[in-house]
Amino acid sequence: MNRPTTESEYLAGLVPASAGRHGFSRRSMLRGSMLAAGIPALLAACGGGGETSGGGGGGSQVTLGSNFSDEVPLKTMKAMVEDAQQKQGISIKLNTVDHTTFQNNINNYLQGSPDDVFSWFAGYRMQFFAAQGLASDISDVWSTVGANYTDAFKKASTGEDGKQYLVPTTYGPWAVFYRKSLWAERGYQAPTTLDEMTALSQQMQADGLVPLAFADKEGWPAMGTFDQLNMRINGYQFHLDLMAGEEAWTDQKVKTVFDTWRGLLPYHQTDSLGRTWQEAASGIVNKTSGMMVIGSFIGQQFEEADQEDIDFFNFPEVDPAIGADAVEAPIDGFMMSKRPRNEEGARKLLEYFGSPEDGVVQTTNDPSGIAANSKSDQGHYTELQKKCAEFVANAASISQFMDRDTRPDFASTVMIPSLQTFISNPADIDGLCNDIENQKKSIFTS
Repeated sequence: MNRPTTESEYLAGLVPASAGRHGFSRRSMLRGSMLAAGIPALLAACGGGGETSGGGGGGSQVTLGSNFSDEVPLKTMKAMVEDAQQKQGISIKLNTVDHTTFQNNINNYLQGSPDDVFSWFAGYRMQFFAAQGLASDISDVWSTVGANYTDAFKKASTGEDGKQYLVPTTYGPWAVFYRKSLWAERGYQAPTTLDEMTALSQQMQADGLVPLAFADKEGWPAMGTFDQLNMRINGYQFHLDLMAGEEAWTDQKVKTVFDTWRGLLPYHQTDSLGRTWQEAASGIVNKTSGMMVIGSFIGQQFEEADQEDIDFFNFPEVDPAIGADAVEAPIDGFMMSKRPRNEEGARKLLEYFGSPEDGVVQTTNDPSGIAANSKSDQGHYTELQKKCAEFVANAASISQFMDRDTRPDFASTVMIPSLQTFISNPADIDGLCNDIENQKKSIFTS
């Protein structure tokens, strides 16, 4: 597609929210490969602890494994659980695990004694576990809630076998976020090219600011910067093919991405490997940093009174021939484990997550997200939410995020340490790319 999609086309599902021209069927290579990572006792026992809401107990309860661990997401999840119990007549035991711990060890969790329902992501990572038989087919749930979603969201929730495995709830774009009041005070203008962004960064440094707030202690935030640069330099389809193992990391195109990023590192916040994304975002909140490449969830770090002071711009164009119409907008949702202890209750809970009411509860309590449910009332949306929804709807191409668009073992065991190595020592790009490619070949041919 060589033009931006209109909002009506996006909502009609004409632009898949997570697949390129090949679709997901090309990824049948996932079968037979598992994520090689250790699992902390906390996650292994995820089904055995947590908070219980409502009446009932034992087999009458539905257990819900959640990575909504930060303050705002946790508050949101508790509100969703309370509303689900009232509307569906079920008792829910909420088991909350730190977001990064949950994400990095999900495979081991699903092979153990997982909760009946668990939070997860649309796209490749969802398909991986569906293909391994680690999640249940919930196509019957979709027969109930499917009318609430566009075709794009259904495609993003569908496995290689054509069955549905996830109920999507919210999504949000990655872009460059900042505080409007700070920019107004300093007279800054949103850049549209990388050269303009570099010049702006230099001005911010002269003004005593950290130009780009940055953190990568958890390993995944830096993936967002790589994704943006790769799509701007090499295009959306090359990016998807690289994530799928179909392009070589030793290609000069990839080296150009790292070389371009290396030129931007002097404007990044230093000591990033010892900082969480929340700590980096505090620089935006406190007006000591000028901007940050991050998802719209940065809004969770702002007080309610400051929500209207958040704004963003699209990551700038690098190559005019490529443009800047590819957007990253990950989709979150919920899945059912392979052998739920309370299957009937689990399906009722998933039906609630697929309801318009859940979309309202979630986006009211956490104004950084957009409801995936097309029938959810948007009357309460903030200006930021409205802008995010329009921004995604007008994108020509939509990616999910590196750790959702590629194999989970490759993302966790190769890309996290590789990007952290680059950040700490960006001098040897050739060696870095050779190392990534060698590991990629081993993983993608297993």
